[in-house]
Amino acid sequence: MEATEGCGPVPGNAQDAAVVWRNRALRLMDHVPLPIAVVEFGGRTLIVNRAMAAEFGLLPGQFRDRKILEFFTLRDSDTLQALAEAVRLHRRSQYPARVSWQPAHGGERYGVMTVDLVADTPEQTPNLLLSLRSVEAAGEEPPPGPRVEVSPVEARILAAAARGATTAQIAREIGLTADGVNYHLARLSRRWRVPNRTALVARAYATGVLAAGTWPPEPT
Repeated sequence: MEATEGCGPVPGNAQDAAVVWRNRALRLMDHVPLPIAVVEFGGRTLIVNRAMAAEFGLLPGQFRDRKILEFFTLRDSDTLQALAEAVRLHRRSQYPARVSWQPAHGGERYGVMTVDLVADTPEQTPNLLLSLRSVEAAGEEPPPGPRVEVSPVEARILAAAARGATTAQIAREIGLTADGVNYHLARLSRRWRVPNRTALVARAYATGVLAAGTWPPEPT
């Protein structure tokens, strides 16, 4: 069988054909204007398209193997429980989750991340197909909630910083890269308009993110 242009037949065995079709799918995904990502169930990023990477001023390859929650704050805590239950029961439904993130330019943004569970067989642990929609882009109001709200990961980072842990120590404790820790600290600094880590910790106590009167520091 000879190869043809476009989406026609491909030469070689089934493995060769699978690689060709995968590359075609990746090229197609890169031309979709909707931000899209594919991550493992544990959160490790496998693929993002250009639209998703552009939200953070990065290249798609810079997302590889990083945790998706290094970039987004999940504002619906029930979503993770729903996903775990869906995997246990072999369900394959869509799950919307409210998220916020700090884009490369501008202030904090809000949106809805639609999560699809995808796998070749029901028995496999699925990957997550994520598609992002910004609510401000549609002229909607940002989701309700206090401006001091932080994600569980951010709260743990702040507690570790309050103990005097270094970036490398925080990264090992939380399970992020050093770049991931610095990303969260920089995002919090911009959100709270403070100049350094000391001011971040002070703001975390002042707003009740960290529990007062406890040592070692703990999130509330």
